Amino acid sequence: MKHKPIVPREQAHRDVDDAVVYYLSEATEAVALGFIDALEQAYTHIGRHPATGSPRYAHALNLPGLRAWSLARYPYLVFYVERPDHIDIWRVLHGQRDIPAWMHEPDGV
Repeated sequence: MKHKPIVPREQAHRDVDDAVVYYLSEATEAVALGFIDALEQAYTHIGRHPATGSPRYAHALNLPGLRAWSLARYPYLVFYVERPDHIDIWRVLHGQRDIPAWMHEPDGV
């Protein structure tokens, strides 16, 4: 099965770092490591099956090609666009956030 490489943008890296810091301060190291594991599983799935992510936010934000995939056991969404040679990860955001506002932050899109 073909697997496209995952290429997170700088803002996506910051989103992940912020989530890990939050889990380390508010929960346990095991919870933070579980988040990283769930993120890696999501990246693997997206790389193999990019069309399975929800296009809901693409329509809501008028960003053609944008898809979202939720993490297992964690309330986070991975926002990405499939490119011909890779998966462009835009953001990794908590699902309870104001997604449209966060997607339009500097470097968000």
